[in-house]
Amino acid sequence: MAAQSAAHITLLSDLTPPSLERTWLTAPHPSLPIVATCSSDKTVRVYSLTNFRLLSTISGGHKRSVRTCAWKPHVQGESVLATGSFDATVGIWRRWDSYGRADTEGESWGLLGGDRTSDGGDGVVNGPEADEDDEWRFAVLLDGHDSEVKSVSWSPSGMLLATCSRDKSIWIWEDLDDGDNNFETVAVMQEHEGDVKCVVWHPVEECLASASYDDTIRLWREDIDDWGQVACIKGHAGTVWCLDWEAVGSVPSSSTTAMSDDEATRLSTQLKESRALSGPRLVSCSDDQTVRIWRRQPKEQQQPQFGGVTGVPSIIRPTGTDETWEEDAVLPKMHELSIYTVAWSKRTGLLASVGADGRIVVYEERLVDGSTLSMDTDSPDPDQKTTVSTEWVVLGVVEGAHGIYEINHVAWTKRADRGRAEGKDEEVLITTGDDGGIKVWTIER
Repeated sequence: MAAQSAAHITLLSDLTPPSLERTWLTAPHPSLPIVATCSSDKTVRVYSLTNFRLLSTISGGHKRSVRTCAWKPHVQGESVLATGSFDATVGIWRRWDSYGRADTEGESWGLLGGDRTSDGGDGVVNGPEADEDDEWRFAVLLDGHDSEVKSVSWSPSGMLLATCSRDKSIWIWEDLDDGDNNFETVAVMQEHEGDVKCVVWHPVEECLASASYDDTIRLWREDIDDWGQVACIKGHAGTVWCLDWEAVGSVPSSSTTAMSDDEATRLSTQLKESRALSGPRLVSCSDDQTVRIWRRQPKEQQQPQFGGVTGVPSIIRPTGTDETWEEDAVLPKMHELSIYTVAWSKRTGLLASVGADGRIVVYEERLVDGSTLSMDTDSPDPDQKTTVSTEWVVLGVVEGAHGIYEINHVAWTKRADRGRAEGKDEEVLITTGDDGGIKVWTIER
């Protein structure tokens, strides 16, 4: 076990009532204090993060387990949820919100305190007594995969939906946003040689990352109206279960030593500048029990310059050239069985991993004192750049977080209950397990 730095991971609450069957994944809403949880009982449950109660149950759209779901970003006036199932289909669900009315914003979700009176006491509002505005509408079924759908992900703009499957394919669908719930297939990629376990979009670019049973990570971009693979990362020695992106501009906020605030600020600024050309890093977890971080090499370092013209690197969309991705770090080995999910906090930069051993592990990247000059010189120039080093430390571990059961998923989201500190942007972890439970955890340092 790696050395740990003290942090307390404490159970805040269970989301109630739980599913009576295995739960696969919990997706926090991009703006509302709610989450959606997928279950083997063919439903998706939507819970409040203000009182940890069930708000509604989405059912009737899938014939087998709902394996994955994702909220569409940047939607005004309603919530849109994509679901992927073992029945090989993807569902799109819609529900009206109360956006734009300050006195009732969130009220239709039961988020302003008190229990709903029309839900029969169990929080399920999709019953016969539910108001029409409370109900989920099954908008469209996307049919194309030949086998179980394992992951769905919306692009940063919300216009593209990526889906992947046990059939080894990745599909990209475009939401035509024409008022008739029409989607168009824009690409089908079949380069993976095994089940595709996860797809996740870059936080700001139309770049898709995928993870597979074939032990690889692949990156995909569109070039002249055709989607293609721009990188294949081979580093894991087992199935790559999950991927997540770092937030844009994220840098460590603390150091492994008691360096001065000025020194930490200087190194953080320099690190941010050096990482700007590479863009956000990618984290992966695997059946090989490791968590690894990958960094894209800046474009001007990948290709020679021709005709004496200095190339201007573009991290927005390379034009038909492959990208080079390098291993940036291997995190301290803390798991004894497969790691199913890794989640990178977009607020704090902390990482969390969970898996078959029932552990929750939280990691932090820290600046390392004693950075070295990038060029050999007898007289160091104060303006000369230095190589800034970082290392990952383990902040805390929870053993048996779901009892004897495996943990299938972990996610970060903003804390929304009444116990949160006023004026602070606190975060919680949400874990989802084979026991059907969904647990909310706080991190205290």
